[in-house]
Amino acid sequence: MTVSAAPHDSAIADGTLAALLPQFAGCCVLVLGDIMLDRYVLGEVRRISPEAPIPVLRAQQRRAVLGGAANVAQNVAALGARAILAGVVGMDDAATEIGRLLAAGSAIGSCLVPVPQRPTTVKTRFMSGGHQLLRLDEEEAGDIDAATEAQLLAEFVAALPRADVVVLSDYAKGVLTDAVLAGAIAAARRAGKPVIADPKRASFAAYRGVDVLTPNEAEAARATGHPCEDDAGAARAGEHARAAAAAGAVLVTRSARGLTLVRTGLPPLHVPTRAQAVADVSGAGDTLIAAFAIGLAAGAQMPAAAMLANVAAGISVGKPGTATVSHAELAEALHRREVLALDEKIAERDAAQAQVAAWRAAGLRVGFTNGCFDLIHPGHVRLLARARAACDRLVVGLNSDASVRRLKGPERPVQTETARATVMASISAVDLVTLFEEDTPEALIGTLLPSLLFKGADYRLDQVVGANIVRAHGGEVRLIDLEAGHSTTATIRRINRGA
Repeated sequence: MTVSAAPHDSAIADGTLAALLPQFAGCCVLVLGDIMLDRYVLGEVRRISPEAPIPVLRAQQRRAVLGGAANVAQNVAALGARAILAGVVGMDDAATEIGRLLAAGSAIGSCLVPVPQRPTTVKTRFMSGGHQLLRLDEEEAGDIDAATEAQLLAEFVAALPRADVVVLSDYAKGVLTDAVLAGAIAAARRAGKPVIADPKRASFAAYRGVDVLTPNEAEAARATGHPCEDDAGAARAGEHARAAAAAGAVLVTRSARGLTLVRTGLPPLHVPTRAQAVADVSGAGDTLIAAFAIGLAAGAQMPAAAMLANVAAGISVGKPGTATVSHAELAEALHRREVLALDEKIAERDAAQAQVAAWRAAGLRVGFTNGCFDLIHPGHVRLLARARAACDRLVVGLNSDASVRRLKGPERPVQTETARATVMASISAVDLVTLFEEDTPEALIGTLLPSLLFKGADYRLDQVVGANIVRAHGGEVRLIDLEAGHSTTATIRRINRGA
């Protein structure tokens, strides 16, 4: 498959994201990188040690989970796709435990290279009441030798035909050497597999040629010298990172500030995160890159895959410790967000004006159309879809109930303005809905100043309200052919006859 981007990013509804979920089962992600075992010692602290001013942890429970690149693969499997894990382990108890954890599920295939005298990386966290007291790292972070590099690349190349997308999960533990990175990227490109790299190096040059680079804001700032404290800074850092790695795109993960997606020749896309309780950020990046990779493998374009990853990571940080996100949890979160998103697409005039101004400042072409939209029929849906295809964002001005009564008579509208706005907001072609009380949308058009004004072709250009305003500001008026045989008035007449 190839990674592509739409000419203009759409306002992607969570319902659209949810439509990708059934495709997950057919996707396979090949993960190459630093494999770890994350151990947890859980207990309680009741006193301070008499030997030193440190807490005494009384151990009550121990558990072990896959970490590092193995956690990326685990998240891929939990989300409902298949994973192949490639990497290096030692010949020790930790490697045996990793093998047992991988064997517990059927969705992860593995091609692990055991290396004598090199310990498996183990991180042990000592926890009390949800708080981390201490972390013990047992590892050898030096580069693997040439023979191990060759063996690992051979395993990777053998697994490539079964994969849809490749993830390079670099934790700077010596597995993703220059030779391994160059060999894996070249092999994946020959095989036509998109490559996503999660970097840890101070320079991104070693990841040259990947399709997507996913540094966090600290990594991006360190490698490029551009702080990512705001959207503009993240966009600058992302662009410099993209150039340094000759990457197709850079996805800067910005913790509570969400994500910034930077691509060649397109304006940056900033994906805000939603307010939520954060229990633990351990492994959230692994969840994010797993969901992003599956999204691309499922056929999503980068903006949709980024939004999907943002939702998955938001679930992950609400869980303690290194955790995975299940397919069912993601589906539920998308459903909740879809319901909330309907309300967010309905705005008062002042808020609509601010939103349109922000879109315009970002270089987006804003379109506008209006109507009563009392009973939505196929003609309405097609008109809206054709209008949205001609602009970057589409705003719908909706006559209030009082306005409809003045125009259509005391028996109308059939549906209240709240109901009509909710139905309109649920249509994927519509980015924003706002009501107007006047008989015409002229004042609203003067407030919003859209770049494009759309009306049905049953009007002449000289009959379109607001046309002079739009043209005076350099905009354009377009008439859209209507579908024959569809009319709200005729529908109501048929209903009344049936009654």
